[in-house]
Parts: sequence; C-alpha cells; structure tokens
Amino acid sequence: MSVPLLYESHCHTPLCKHAVGLPVEYAAQAAARGLKGIIFTCHTPLPDGISAGVRMRPDQYEDYVALVAEARNQFAGHVDVRLGLESDYFPGTEKWLERLHAKVPLHHVLGSVHMQVPEYKERYFTGDWFEYQKTYFTHLAESAETGLFDTLAHPHLVKNEAPADWNWARIEPHVQRALDRIAATGVAMELNTSGRQKAIPEFNPNPSMLRLMRERDIPVVLGADAHRPGRVAEGYEDALAALTAAGYTEINFFLDRQRQTVAIPAALASLRPV
Repeated sequence: MSVPLLYESHCHTPLCKHAVGLPVEYAAQAAARGLKGIIFTCHTPLPDGISAGVRMRPDQYEDYVALVAEARNQFAGHVDVRLGLESDYFPGTEKWLERLHAKVPLHHVLGSVHMQVPEYKERYFTGDWFEYQKTYFTHLAESAETGLFDTLAHPHLVKNEAPADWNWARIEPHVQRALDRIAATGVAMELNTSGRQKAIPEFNPNPSMLRLMRERDIPVVLGADAHRPGRVAEGYEDALAALTAAGYTEINFFLDRQRQTVAIPAALASLRPV
C-alpha cells in the first residue's frame, strides 16, 4: 500500500457562496484519493463590499476557522486538515490582507487576480481585451512582489474572460516579463486542474506557460480548486504528467507557510484512483 504524500492545496467552503459541501466531506474525499492532507483556501473577505457575492463576509471569518477546525478534529490521525486562504490581489487592499493573514496561523495563502469581478473590471477594463490581459499579468507580478502570498493561483485565468481575444503568441512576451519578476521573488505558482472546465478547456497554466515557468525554476503547487467534494485531487495524475513533460521533477505544497517538496514519481505512486 502506498504512503500518502500529497495535499490538496486549493479548495473552498460554502461560505464563498458558490461552493457546496462541508469541509468534512472534502476531507473524506482527500482520504479516498490517498492524500496526506487537505488545505482549505476559501475566498478571503475584502473591505468595502468588494466582490461580496462570491466570498465570505468579514464577520464570517471566525465561522470559517471553526468549520475547518471541525474537520481537522474529525479526521485527526487520518487526514491532515489545515487552514489557508485564497486572497485577492486588488490594488489598495494590501494592508487589509496583511492584517487578515495575521489574525490566525495559516498554512498556505494563495494569491489570485480575479479580473472577472465587477469592481476590478470597472477600474481596469477600458474596452481593449489585449490591454486587459496585459494589466492582469502586470498585477500577477505585482502580487508576488507584495510578499503577501505563498503561491499565485490559476495564473492565466484571464484567458477565459474573452476566449476569442486570447492569442498566446501575442501575449507571451508580456507573460515572460511577468514571470521574470515572479521568479525573482521566490513565490510559487499553481497548476490548477479546474482549468479544464473553463471556456478554454486546458490546465491553468497551459503547457507553454509551464515550460516558461520551468525555465525560470519557479516552483509549482498542485490544486484542483475544488468547489465540491468530488473534485478534490481531480486531474492530479494528468497534471503530474504535464509537469513532467514541461521538465519538472518535483511538486510542492505549503505547511506553516513553508514550502515542502515531493518527487513527482513518488507523488504519482501515492495517489489512489477515483
């Protein structure tokens, strides 16, 4: 029997208003998939009602901590349940996030640029999709440079906002400049398997961007972005194969906000089939 090694590093709770299932159900799926642990990273609250429709309210943060603690207690000795956050990089909210991240010990903080939320779009979209894509990658680099985040989530999410206007060859030079800045910070980036369910159905990032990340020795964290229990660790086998094809030999996760590394062959052997 294989030894559990991997963690699910990106999953949600019903507090974000667009996920279903309690943390104990997600933890049960982690056990079924042969994971060592699961780190909950629900959408952080933001000030002034920003993007309030898809995240917990500020006064629900303690409820979130308690929900995860309940799952941790129930699965003690079986699945290592940890508390994290998916925090938005929305310029101007950095001090808010800094205070929020310091409230309770966190194990993994994902940084996300959610360019689809109305407040972000109102501020930065001028009607030119290519300029919007460039802004997104600039903000992705800026988010790494804040020092607030361990990993950058779904790092070319912007392609799904206007798929007909996504041209990799055109945007690639801007992506490379952003990756140069990210690599200089040491921040990890996520391979998000939920990308296969989006408008452009492929892992996020795609193989081309993964290769650029590998050329810069940017560490990769695996996450399914699970919004329902059955999606925990979904696509991990294919994702590990994609990382190998890009030249990676290791996969990572964070505990106590410190990066942990597992060899890809060992990680693959540890998984249980669905």
